[in-house]
Amino acid sequence: MPQIFEYNGSALIAMVGKNCFAIASDRRLGVQLQTIATDFQRIYKVHDRLFLGLSGLATDAQTLYQRLVFRHKLYQLREERDMKPETFASLVSAILYEKRFGPYFCQPVIAGLGDEDKPFICTMDSIGAKELAKDFVVAGTASESLYGACESMFRPDMEPEDLFETVSQALLSSVDRDCLSGWGGHVYVVTPTEVKERILKGRMD
Repeated sequence: MPQIFEYNGSALIAMVGKNCFAIASDRRLGVQLQTIATDFQRIYKVHDRLFLGLSGLATDAQTLYQRLVFRHKLYQLREERDMKPETFASLVSAILYEKRFGPYFCQPVIAGLGDEDKPFICTMDSIGAKELAKDFVVAGTASESLYGACESMFRPDMEPEDLFETVSQALLSSVDRDCLSGWGGHVYVVTPTEVKERILKGRMD
């Protein structure tokens, strides 16, 4: 992974459950090995059933998020409805590909509930090449250990509480193996009726 993606450090997971999904990130903002903040927000709410996580360079992530909010609000005005997760993923992909010769140094993770409350998750690289999954997706500097943890802990059709537990354990055990991410976690568990947000304490807190 090029060094610019590792400049701020990050860890992101999205995982599906039974008619629900969880999206989680670490809370560290660093400049290489120096920690700047321990309450940094990497996950953004697009609407009640759709969330976006942005790993990579923090400044690019915030710029990209602002562009996406603008485009989503235009869509809401024109269509008089919220964007479906699949449509939003295509929008993110198009915006990233538009800037392919001077890309945003971000790896987005998109998680949402689509038609009939079916969970949708996907991630992409910095120029918008989508990777769809039916179980979990990961991004950030901790992604190698996240893959291993999610692979061993994931079970299909988890209830929201089990899903929260699984995602939290996977995140906390993985950031311990990556010195560029950490300082606890931020977890959202989204069901058709509610959004639960929780902050996790890491080993350093």
